[in-house]
Amino acid sequence: GNCDCVSKTFANCFEFCVVRAFVTKYCVAYKMLSNIQTFYKDKTIFVTGGSGFLGKVIIEKLLRCTEVKRIYVLIRPKRGQDVQERIAAWKDNAMFSLLHKTNAQCLERIVSIAGDCQEQDLGISEADRQLLAAEVQVVLHSAATVRFCEPLHQALDINTRATQLLLQLAKQMKQLLAFVHVSTAFSNCVIDHIDERYYPEHLVFSYDKVLLLRKQLSEEMLDSMTSSLLGKFPNTYTYTKALAEQVLQQEAGDLPLCIFRPGVIVGSYKEPVAGWIDNLYGPIAILYGAAFGILRVTRLNVNAAANIVPVDFCGNMVLASAWQTAVQQAERKQSAESAQQQQPPIYNYVPSNRNELSWGGFRDKAQLLANTYPLSQAMWLPFLHCTTTAWLFKFLAFFYHLLPGYAIDLVLWLRGQQPRMIRLYDKIHKNIELLVPFTNTSWKFGTHNTQRLWQCMSTQDKELFEFDMSTLDWDDYFQLALGGMRIYLAKEDPSPATLQRAQRLRARYYVLHRLLQFAVCSCGIALLWSLSKLLI
Repeated sequence: GNCDCVSKTFANCFEFCVVRAFVTKYCVAYKMLSNIQTFYKDKTIFVTGGSGFLGKVIIEKLLRCTEVKRIYVLIRPKRGQDVQERIAAWKDNAMFSLLHKTNAQCLERIVSIAGDCQEQDLGISEADRQLLAAEVQVVLHSAATVRFCEPLHQALDINTRATQLLLQLAKQMKQLLAFVHVSTAFSNCVIDHIDERYYPEHLVFSYDKVLLLRKQLSEEMLDSMTSSLLGKFPNTYTYTKALAEQVLQQEAGDLPLCIFRPGVIVGSYKEPVAGWIDNLYGPIAILYGAAFGILRVTRLNVNAAANIVPVDFCGNMVLASAWQTAVQQAERKQSAESAQQQQPPIYNYVPSNRNELSWGGFRDKAQLLANTYPLSQAMWLPFLHCTTTAWLFKFLAFFYHLLPGYAIDLVLWLRGQQPRMIRLYDKIHKNIELLVPFTNTSWKFGTHNTQRLWQCMSTQDKELFEFDMSTLDWDDYFQLALGGMRIYLAKEDPSPATLQRAQRLRARYYVLHRLLQFAVCSCGIALLWSLSKLLI
């Protein structure tokens, strides 16, 4: 976790970290299986959301560090590819490439289950339902739509109804040992202090009434009721996640189930590839836009806590919580405690109080590394001004975004090309507004269950399935994460030549930026001087 190659070129550093992350003691040094590895040995797992960011990490970890028998993955055809072709393409994904090179047959343990969380009955055939009911022992439900502006009917279908349908399917699984539902730390963002408990009192209507409305009303009519149904919730994502938690609270019964609530999931820290990321959700979009020199001002409270968590740590905790759920279920059966039904436990997962990171720290650490990992495609010198005031943001955005945008579009139009910058800024500004409730607010989280889970793990499991946020080195993390963003999102060549070219470009932008600042300040002073002469 402590990279000792900071002074080297990024290409060498990246190669070192990849090899270190893959060929580590985590999966090869121990001849004896750990408690968690023993639990997963010869098990059959069912994963939803397997093609998503977290889902891929969970599947890769299971294949690399456990001896699972089979992994069923719920997946739908997409872009002309059938489900088998989509899974087969994973061997070319950076997340699986090293594993595939070491074990060419690794993906053979993955079996696709055609389906879609947006469909009735999850779109799973009767034959596949019977197969899952007969064989599955662990369910890891990470499928979700995370778009904040998703129409309510779609968010309900995917985030709430699909959870209910999967729960009904799980009750038919004869060998079920654990069911992990991936929620979000912001499912109850309408309050300031969020403990590891349920908060149905903040819902305007209970989940069953809302799902009944979904069934009886047209999509258009239901969507027109969005603001009334959401109440204080800022978007359909957090609202439908809160409804899904109520589904589990009310309908789980005696199933061995738990809820995992991660904060904002960002790029990997250690494994299998340091800095791996494949999306532009949340704060990563801000960082990405700033790195290109396009985003220069945003609405951000620099003092608010940035509740970001690495995706590999999240994957580890999902697997650890499934193990703990199975252990607790077995203990309850032995002690005959099942007579008094308990609600499924919840695990809040955010940075430790002893190792917090503010949004200001997030921005500053990224800016300190801007010269280390510049982009050869950058349009201007990266910098980012932050404000919490809506009118001030609009004022600054006019000068920092819209004026340069109109100038660039004018040049494109004169060249006979399609203007695009103003459309891009319009999209950026809308996304910034969607993020405001999360970048301007601080929450306090109770993490008692999460801490207890970590404490009950063996030393071996703590190394194999690390997720302790109290010891995470943020400087080290950003060093790796920004380098990964440069490669996996910006698709930059990691070679020293490309990096040096990008650094030379940044140096030129720095000179131009200072010259522009000098010119603007000079014009401003001249204008004030002229006005003062007129007044005198």
